[in-house]
Amino acid sequence: MKPLHLVTPYWPHRGLPDTGRTTFVKMDAHQPTGSFKIRGVGLLCQRLQAGGVDRFVCSSGGNAGLAAAYAAQQIGAAMTVVLPSTTPAFMRDRIEALGAQVRIEGDVWDAADALARAIADRGEAAYVSPFDHPILWEGHASLVDEIAAAGPAPDAIVVAVGGGGLMCGVAEGLERNGWTDTAIVAVETAGAASLAAAIAAGRPIALERIDTVASSLAARQVADDAFAWTQKRTVVSAVVSDADAVRACKRFVDDHMTLVEPACGAALSLAYDDHPALKPYARVAVIACGGVVTSLEKLAGWSARFGV
Repeated sequence: MKPLHLVTPYWPHRGLPDTGRTTFVKMDAHQPTGSFKIRGVGLLCQRLQAGGVDRFVCSSGGNAGLAAAYAAQQIGAAMTVVLPSTTPAFMRDRIEALGAQVRIEGDVWDAADALARAIADRGEAAYVSPFDHPILWEGHASLVDEIAAAGPAPDAIVVAVGGGGLMCGVAEGLERNGWTDTAIVAVETAGAASLAAAIAAGRPIALERIDTVASSLAARQVADDAFAWTQKRTVVSAVVSDADAVRACKRFVDDHMTLVEPACGAALSLAYDDHPALKPYARVAVIACGGVVTSLEKLAGWSARFGV
């Protein structure tokens, strides 16, 4: 079964302050759908199809939905993507252009997810989670396999956390490559810090509200398995501002000629700003997870809003 994702570049991170630290960036923004999501979503759809499924439903703020639509197109299956009303119109158009049916439900991802699960419960389609499924994590773990093939183990891997799917995949990839000493630095924006809240509470808890421009991090509660990894290996929580994330997006365009959304900018900002969470580590890998729920116009608007 040929993977639907690409092997993406892993190269030195340009434009950083001189800290003496060696920092590499994994360019998953270069996936055919613009984000890491295709790694896990593609594998899950392929596995389900191999089991006889030909109709799928996925909930998403945008990135997982685009990956799901692309995966369905590539394997010749039907896909329904349920989006909240806050998803930009250009994202709805992109998903529909790949042949998927789009439905709008509520103004937050949780409402869209409830409808997707209801469709699956009625037996109309198989549910494709945007972040909470073991096969997704298995697919995302391929990212670490590629880093391992490229060079020595980093002391830490920096990853943005929303629902925690990418973090679970990174943790699984570290385990299967024997990198037990590599820390995970889990980055969230202040208005969507569900993992930080879970760590503080000692268990996953739901945030009362989401308030961030990093819409792809807007899960009110992190996956149980993401929290569980904090009990099994070194996971360092870092929380940054929306302004930090947007500033990093702008710098990344200049340094790597790649447009990413603030969810990705949150992770990138740690290296750009020499965040204290990185102080113990001499060799760091940052996951540029990508994201296509953005545009130059939106980035300019956020920059004006935060005075970046």
